[in-house]
Amino acid sequence: MNLSKRSRLTTQPLTVHLLREGIMESEHICQAAVVDHRGRTLSMAGNNALTTFARSCLKPIQAIALSATGALDRFALTEADLAIICGSHQGTISQARQVFHILWRCDAEPSLLHCPVPAHHTSPLHHNCSGKHAGMIAVCQHQGWLTQSYCDRNHPVQELVLSLMAELLHLPPAEFIAAHDDCGAPTYCLELAQLAHFYALLTSDSHLHLTRIARAMVHHPDRVAGEGQFDTVLMHLTQGALLSKSGAEGLQCIGRMGEGLGLAIKVSDGTKRAKHAAAIHLLRQLGWITPAIAERLAEHFTVTGPYTRLDVTGELTWA
Repeated sequence: MNLSKRSRLTTQPLTVHLLREGIMESEHICQAAVVDHRGRTLSMAGNNALTTFARSCLKPIQAIALSATGALDRFALTEADLAIICGSHQGTISQARQVFHILWRCDAEPSLLHCPVPAHHTSPLHHNCSGKHAGMIAVCQHQGWLTQSYCDRNHPVQELVLSLMAELLHLPPAEFIAAHDDCGAPTYCLELAQLAHFYALLTSDSHLHLTRIARAMVHHPDRVAGEGQFDTVLMHLTQGALLSKSGAEGLQCIGRMGEGLGLAIKVSDGTKRAKHAAAIHLLRQLGWITPAIAERLAEHFTVTGPYTRLDVTGELTWA
């Protein structure tokens, strides 16, 4: 990507240690960026221009197409529908039914879903990306586009998603590098600061479509992930003050509702456990959570066994 118009900043990254009875056994390197809704990097740990595939952290941005085209209103989709479109759910019966509701509202069959059928299930409705796929099908139904190839990068729905994403970052669509996610839909390689910028925009109350998406997510955190999952627990504990979305390969994005501030975290080795520990550490440093909430999160996500826990060293550096 052309970085000539964006500042590239590098500081010391965070280190997450796995301690076994207080003795270090493993370590993970994490990088993070805090960005405001104007795209300015406010603080960082590591390299704010580090590039990584956005994976499921992109789902709330991909969902803009539903609101922007009018499909959301035409099919009378609910906030819970929109939340699961943005989510990486656990495939419970309740969550699968929510995805089915989206397809039913837009007169589409589950067989149209291109996401895989998970192990020990019989329907793609249970796949953790089925909500995103149902949302894309809803846009196709509204626009009169063919649904058979909706995951192709040159399909109109994917071109629309790319153009909306590029518009938010004030960049030409041709600048974005695409690849297929594990679910079959396109994902994009973005800088860490760009991911944080998306979440700053989501929570800034300055963009109608993004505001609808953000409110749906914080109002229905159980549809964004599920019981016991980091995103759901964090949004419940903060009572909607924070929006949280996890992505595969060590990605975590968080936005502060109404303030237009976004945090993006990437664990270099892709470890899930390290991103949760890093997020708790940074949220506490930023003052986005209280000590009591930090303690409750730590009990769930930094104690990994009867003899092991995660410990984070390093701090954000202010730009």
